[in-house]
Amino acid sequence: MKLPTDIDKNPDCLPRNEMKVAVIAGAGPAGLTAAAELLDAGGVLPVVFEADSIVGGISRTVNYRGNRIDIGGHRFFSKNDRIMYWWTRVMPLEGDPEVADRAMLRRNRVSRIYYLRSFFDYPVKMSMQTIRNLGLWRTVRAGLSYIAATIAPRKEQSLEDFYINRFGKVLYSMFFEDYTEKVWGVHPSRLSADWGVQRVKGLSIMAVLKDMARSGFGRKDASLEQKQTETSLIESFIYPKHGPGQLWEYVAEDIQKRGARLEMNMRVKTVNCRDGRVRSVTVESADGSEREVSCDWLLSSMPVKDLIEALRGIEVPDNVRQAASVLPYRDFITVGLLVDRLKIGCGNPVPDTWIYIQERDVRLGRLQIFNNWSPYMVADPAKVWIGLEYFCIEGDEMWNMSDSDFINMAKAELEKIGIIDSADVLDAVRIKMTKAYPGYFGSYSEMPVIREFLSSIPNLYCIGRNGQHRYNNMDHSMLTAMEAVKLIRSGSTDQRALWNVNTEQDYHESVLSEGPAASSADRDGDPD
Repeated sequence: MKLPTDIDKNPDCLPRNEMKVAVIAGAGPAGLTAAAELLDAGGVLPVVFEADSIVGGISRTVNYRGNRIDIGGHRFFSKNDRIMYWWTRVMPLEGDPEVADRAMLRRNRVSRIYYLRSFFDYPVKMSMQTIRNLGLWRTVRAGLSYIAATIAPRKEQSLEDFYINRFGKVLYSMFFEDYTEKVWGVHPSRLSADWGVQRVKGLSIMAVLKDMARSGFGRKDASLEQKQTETSLIESFIYPKHGPGQLWEYVAEDIQKRGARLEMNMRVKTVNCRDGRVRSVTVESADGSEREVSCDWLLSSMPVKDLIEALRGIEVPDNVRQAASVLPYRDFITVGLLVDRLKIGCGNPVPDTWIYIQERDVRLGRLQIFNNWSPYMVADPAKVWIGLEYFCIEGDEMWNMSDSDFINMAKAELEKIGIIDSADVLDAVRIKMTKAYPGYFGSYSEMPVIREFLSSIPNLYCIGRNGQHRYNNMDHSMLTAMEAVKLIRSGSTDQRALWNVNTEQDYHESVLSEGPAASSADRDGDPD
């Protein structure tokens, strides 16, 4: 299977007799996309080193006794046509009997907010149900607060300012403030407004009202493109039959058939430079043995913090090294629970793919219902397979809890807010992910300095979410890989276009879907 490419339209590809090697650190969406694109360009046999035993990065699918977990929730949707084409070439849309086992399913997005022990639609609609849930006085205060924010907007120095300007202080305090702090561990007043610019650029009360008007007059585009709809409001997406990891497993298989090497459980320990260029990497296997691998290019999706620490043979300025060493990350824990039934909603399960838990008396951030992502995610469709998502820092109290204690806490929290009875839990598993989400606080403000230094190494290309310390979705991570391959093909050392992916896009996600959420607005994550 030859993956989609634009090489045919751009013949300036690498000479096929120059069998050079690019070393790619990481077998997530960025790394695997880069490997496939390099193979399509010709002349390159990439080597991919992955420290984990599973491909896909945070876009993996974990299989626990036949029940599959999507880490963070990944809607497959992009306003970039090339990305949509790329995905559907790997996994065609359902309906073709020849690809039944590897089909993309068409799904409707249903996601709601759980607040005050009640469900709120997303986007919030000014319906009688919403008014009943909030109460008339809260509703009036929210409206007046929004008007006040439009009359006298704040200077946007923090994420708090950003949200208040778009939703008003009352809605901010209801759906953004405490929840953001739950997710990131810091108050929104200490988070950079860059987060909002990148993730919620087009979403506001006005965007929601316009979307409601379009829907009400029947003008909403139901196609997968929906390019005039704010991404957070899009109602349909595609999804691999067995979760996002299924697609990346196919890509990993394909690149190996075409000559790439994929080495799992292999950590890039040092990046060795000479004369200002990367010359090789030293990799360490699970048993502690090491070897050095030369390379002409290094495409790195390693966390920036780890990459700077790994550099050898090049002088790293003290301010760069210091800023990188304390770059913030948020780590992630999922608890999978197999239950007989849920206590909420009229159906079993309820129709939601995910539910945002805005309740302040629990640490739970979001609840996924995997049956609704795909019925093939569950071994026994008569049971309900759910994922409870928590956000923490590696080494903190939650991270260090034993699996049994953490699972018991998760069950108790879900019972406390009336979603399950603990007695209905049939099985459970806990999964940890380190450095799942780059933080927009602390030394993040020094990223321009770090970026400038990394860009000065002409054959080093930082790609993906952690590679650029940017909260990219899956499609944006793939676009960084494609951009890096274009630079390699052209011989350009100007990396501005690479670092500008997802800074000047015509669409941005808001912050409650693939991965941690920061508001009652819904984004993908990986989201998705």
